[in-house]
Amino acid sequence: MENAAIENTGNLLDQVNFPSDLKNLTTEEMVELAAQLRQFIIDATSHNPGHLGANLGVVELTIALYHVFDTPNDKIIWDVGHQAYAHKILTGRKAIFHTNRKYGGLSGYPNLAESEYDAFGAGHSSTSVSAALGIATASKLQNEERQVVAVIGDGSLTGGMAFEALNHAGAARTNMLVILNDNKMAIDPNVGALKEYLIDITTSYTYNRIKKEVWDVMGKHTRSRRLVQQIERGIKAMLMKQGNLFQALGFRYFGPVDGHDINYLTQVLQDMKRIEGPKLLHLLTTKGKGYAFAEQDQTRWHAPGLFNKETGEFIRISTQSQPPLFQEVFGHTLTQLAEVNDRIVGITPAMSTGCSMHHLMKRFPNRFFDVGIAEQHAVTFAAGLTVQGMVPFCNIYSSFLQRGYDQVIHDVALQKLPVILCIDRAGLVGEDGATHHGAYDLAYLRCIPNMIVSAPMDEVELRNLMYTAQTKNCSPFAIRYPKGRGVTVEWEKPFQMIPVGKGREICEGSDIAIVSIGTAGNMVVEACQKLKSEGIQAAHYDMRFLKPIDEELLHYICRRYKQIITVEDGAILGGLGSAVMEFASDHTYLVHIKRLGIPDRFVAHGSMQELYRECGYDAKGITDTVKNILQRQALLHVG
Repeated sequence: MENAAIENTGNLLDQVNFPSDLKNLTTEEMVELAAQLRQFIIDATSHNPGHLGANLGVVELTIALYHVFDTPNDKIIWDVGHQAYAHKILTGRKAIFHTNRKYGGLSGYPNLAESEYDAFGAGHSSTSVSAALGIATASKLQNEERQVVAVIGDGSLTGGMAFEALNHAGAARTNMLVILNDNKMAIDPNVGALKEYLIDITTSYTYNRIKKEVWDVMGKHTRSRRLVQQIERGIKAMLMKQGNLFQALGFRYFGPVDGHDINYLTQVLQDMKRIEGPKLLHLLTTKGKGYAFAEQDQTRWHAPGLFNKETGEFIRISTQSQPPLFQEVFGHTLTQLAEVNDRIVGITPAMSTGCSMHHLMKRFPNRFFDVGIAEQHAVTFAAGLTVQGMVPFCNIYSSFLQRGYDQVIHDVALQKLPVILCIDRAGLVGEDGATHHGAYDLAYLRCIPNMIVSAPMDEVELRNLMYTAQTKNCSPFAIRYPKGRGVTVEWEKPFQMIPVGKGREICEGSDIAIVSIGTAGNMVVEACQKLKSEGIQAAHYDMRFLKPIDEELLHYICRRYKQIITVEDGAILGGLGSAVMEFASDHTYLVHIKRLGIPDRFVAHGSMQELYRECGYDAKGITDTVKNILQRQALLHVG
């Protein structure tokens, strides 16, 4: 099944390999192509897991865009990246789509290095309008004729950066088209006042009916269009009792339009090409469109994993007697702590299910806050809560927290506010690749004053660090943990305090010392067992805290061992290895330190084990490193 070919989905899709093949298709053929393309995506993702729901929702839009626009000269920017499967299939990658998200295969997101049709890379969200504005502005400065389209959807408009770009583009009167793919969803249902605003626009049937009738009567005549537009604005203001947000930002607003009506959609897009200036087309789509199971449970089918496409049954390897996901341990532990401490609240930027904070949402809905895709706001909102004595657990994926870095420094650490940052998906995350790897949090948090930076080695330690963080409640406290399962089946044990800044010895040894932090320590345990079977005695120390680091333990290690290896599931520049080297230098220890971790490059996608192996800090990589160091040491002694 690993290398299974995609099923033959019909002659029409077989004949379409690039956007140029779409140009002469009839409306009926495009409708048929949409059905075949949708089935192709379902077939592909059923046995090669990826993002399903969002991609099914933009099939008609993708076909219409490539039918109307002249790519790759015209630029189409997809935001968020996980709605770009149809785009990839129609732009020369259909034959290799079975490699999507696999090691050495296609990226699951648009990637500038992968195709000339990928106008801008995107793995997170809310960047498309800024990128499109930059591309459109550069084209104007260089006297290049091209259309620029930003497709923003799946919750991306809840990110503040999108509004900054809309504000700029509207004021600059830049010729560009923004397509709002409104499916009322991110991964979980959209939240916030913007959602209610879009619903108001969508449900104003009176306005939309009258608008259509006015255009039908007068809009066909060019001389009447200015009057029609004035009447339209008056109707909208009168019936909706408010101005249009997008028009206030300087955009001409069109919609809402059925994003699955490919005939009307192509007509509208043709009209958009002829209108100068900033334009916004509001489309209504259904996440999971055309696949009943995905339409009925849109959150679950966002990225479903393996499934039976006929029955909708999820294919799961038995988890009996397996350790739980770190995310589930976090969610259950937070709820348990909140039952005892009524000051605890939870904050997530649109990832309540992904981070398992939905458990707290169900138990204490008034103490749960989904702020949308707005990491900066999430951090400062948490800081404000602490000023009034609340205990916020702010859960943000590691690569997404990078967006809130300024707020971590100025709004949290500078004021020494006890926000508890729970940094999910820390380290390598597998198939999502470079845009989602949590490579930098150890390095970028370690240099901030007043921060406590910790990483549990297993699920029990995660629980105890969470318990410690809400008990101490005196400084910003970061707890980073990885995607996936831990190592402990019996994880739900009584809470224990962990001394802040204290590491521990995992195993004794006389030949070499291995110093680790976080779950990478479990690969060190495996390596030490292998080395011991070969007569090599490696000591292992789990630091648990990168800041404050256990200097007493480091003094002990540096005095006892001349050869030290550091292991971390994070960037080796600025992380644990750097901290140990700085300590040794500051205290003039003559020791050799070898650092293992994520190298100074962007690591692509693949399974976790494939990526650990590539970066050299899986159990075999650690074992080989120890042997090489000891062999080199032995040769020096002989010499």
